Amino acid sequence: MAGYIDLFAAFLKIGCVTFGGGYAMIPVIERELIKKKGWATLEEVMDYYTIAQVTPGIIAVNVSTFIGFKQKGPLGGVVSTVGFALPGVSFISVIALCLRNFAAEPAVQHAFTGIRIAVGALIIDTAVKLLKGLFKDGKAALIFALSFGLSAVLSANPVLLVTGAGIAGFLLYRPSSKAAGKKQENLR
Repeated sequence: MAGYIDLFAAFLKIGCVTFGGGYAMIPVIERELIKKKGWATLEEVMDYYTIAQVTPGIIAVNVSTFIGFKQKGPLGGVVSTVGFALPGVSFISVIALCLRNFAAEPAVQHAFTGIRIAVGALIIDTAVKLLKGLFKDGKAALIFALSFGLSAVLSANPVLLVTGAGIAGFLLYRPSSKAAGKKQENLR
């Protein structure tokens, strides 16, 4: 039971301090779950983000579910998801009740401007961290350049981009038949 409480508390904390969506929470996950708790590696978290992007739902919630599931199975996935979502749902409920009365106030508008700027900084920080670990070789740079170009210039469908990049990664990084044969020999 203590493990579930720890899981809930960790994701409740992340849910309380994360603004701006899934990518803005990467620095918090890195600090809280990777460095402090050792529940995942940065590579695993990036894999979770990749899967979360192509599955239905909110990326941040999906990643919370994946990490909770890894730690404590299906119930861990539920506990971490509830822990992460509870602060946001509570905050939005209170804001919805009060915002109508205060949305036009200059102080509220200025606060939202500051929050948007901070979220932008968090997203840029995340993008830099992702890019640092991304380019392992020329193949990765090629997949990135093609994906970025198709997205930025042609506004390509993200599902097609992710699917195409997955196929390209499979084709470019799969072991050759000779390497696979040597690996099998080494295992014997």
